[in-house]
Amino acid sequence: MRRFLVALLFPLVLALPVAAQEVVGEFSNDWTGNELDITAFPDPEVKGITCHIVDFDRSVWDRLSKGNWFEDPSNASLACRQTGAISIGDIDLSKRGEAVFSERKSLVFKSIAVRRIYDKANDTLIYVVYSRQVKDASAKMSISTVPLFAANPTWEKGKPK
Repeated sequence: MRRFLVALLFPLVLALPVAAQEVVGEFSNDWTGNELDITAFPDPEVKGITCHIVDFDRSVWDRLSKGNWFEDPSNASLACRQTGAISIGDIDLSKRGEAVFSERKSLVFKSIAVRRIYDKANDTLIYVVYSRQVKDASAKMSISTVPLFAANPTWEKGKPK
């Protein structure tokens, strides 16, 4: 049945932008076949930083019993670490930061996203994963930080003053 869903959704996936990501782990969460997937992705503008997200993939049984075929929960947890020499490209230094990763959790509105923000005062990169769909005033988010003070990063445009 999972192959049927993949075949059904494959054309939609082709229309989405491709992100440099890789599923590095997956395991069953319960007897119904729900899975936890662990995805790794490098920060596209900061070489040497890799983030890992774990999120939920609903089973066919769960989809049949709940009737919502095309939606996964938007819960996710995040960890970002230095995995090589850090080279920082043209990043957004504003307090809003910039999106570095996004993954759809339904056909229409629901997705999770990762945003990077530079904390100049503490010389730290902050990564926040959050749901773009707030339901019942319950925003879901997780945070990870990568301190740069001992990493000796290279700034392509010079370190901000």
